[in-house]
Amino acid sequence: MPRGGARAVSGPPPDPRSLRSVKAADKGGWRTLPAEGREGEPPEWPLTTAADRELDLWEDLWSKPQAVAWEDMGQELEVALFVRTLAEAERADARVDVKKMVRGYLDSLGLSVAGMNRNRWKIAPALEVPAAEVQAPATPIRRASARDRLKVVPSGEGS
Repeated sequence: MPRGGARAVSGPPPDPRSLRSVKAADKGGWRTLPAEGREGEPPEWPLTTAADRELDLWEDLWSKPQAVAWEDMGQELEVALFVRTLAEAERADARVDVKKMVRGYLDSLGLSVAGMNRNRWKIAPALEVPAAEVQAPATPIRRASARDRLKVVPSGEGS
């Protein structure tokens, strides 16, 4: 095992709010992914015949915001391997090393917070619904407080 030196994921992940990261963003370092996710059909499954669960995961993952970046980088095979590994890790008798592999995929594909930071991805704020379409919340019923329940008795009354 090598000692010392930098490793691919050593140190804290980049923080988009830090001054150093702001400078990197000015150089195009952070990528904003669309909040609505990737539109359209998922790519064709690149591995051998997929199980039903794998196809469900495949379809779900390709609708996420991160899928826009995966498509740009041609990561269909990596996503498919993650799907196959995740489906195996979901089994009750899954091996620990398979579960560890899933964690690595989550980070490398930007599906975890740390992975999003390491890939320098952020998700755009969701589009706001126009005020005319937003229903006003019902006025909450205010319960009487202990102070409200106290009865003020004028001096001399009741004696």
